[in-house]
Amino acid sequence: MTGSPGRRGALPQQSGTAPRDEDPHGPPDGADATGTRDAHDTPGAPRAERPPEDRRHMIRRRALTLLTIVLLIGVPAGYLVISANQSRSSGRDKEAKYAATGLTEGWPSKLQRRIYEVPVPVPSEEVAHYETNNWRTSRLYVQFETTAAGLDAFLAGVGVGRDALEEGVIAVNDRARQVAGWEFDGTGDWWGLTHVQENPRPTQDIVVNMADPDYPMVYVVSHTVP
Repeated sequence: MTGSPGRRGALPQQSGTAPRDEDPHGPPDGADATGTRDAHDTPGAPRAERPPEDRRHMIRRRALTLLTIVLLIGVPAGYLVISANQSRSSGRDKEAKYAATGLTEGWPSKLQRRIYEVPVPVPSEEVAHYETNNWRTSRLYVQFETTAAGLDAFLAGVGVGRDALEEGVIAVNDRARQVAGWEFDGTGDWWGLTHVQENPRPTQDIVVNMADPDYPMVYVVSHTVP
């Protein structure tokens, strides 16, 4: 029995391509089964652009932004302007009122109150004052409205009591009234006194309008010789 010696023992050949070894770890992250990576997951890949804003939406957005800015800035500024105008008008009215009388609105300083011994009580309203100085006499003109208890405290601070007041007595003379712009001939229940002290301590001329006994109006001229 004869055969071809060159073909003896030859293994049979398989048709087709030999299978490729599979990676046990699977495809890389972001890749499909074929190993292709998604373009959206690739670092540095451009993303989808936002659709362009239409003109109507842009106008509405800008209008809302402008309105917000106006409300945040304009409204508080308006309140400040109104408040400042009201305060300025009130200040001008008071300045005109006291300029006509020679008085200055506000409390005399602590030093003035101490030197002239005019202890303006708390509470007090309608407080105004005026000081004059010359080589002979220094004077402090003061007016204020206070309570009944405030009047008692003021008189006690001066060194007298309420019983020292005399009905119908206008202790402030004509010259002092002209300087301060006070008029005591109108409606009122007038009481007054003069508290005399030896120099250099001051002497106080005091007039009290008791038309409203709960809120008396007090006028004082304190004068001292330097």
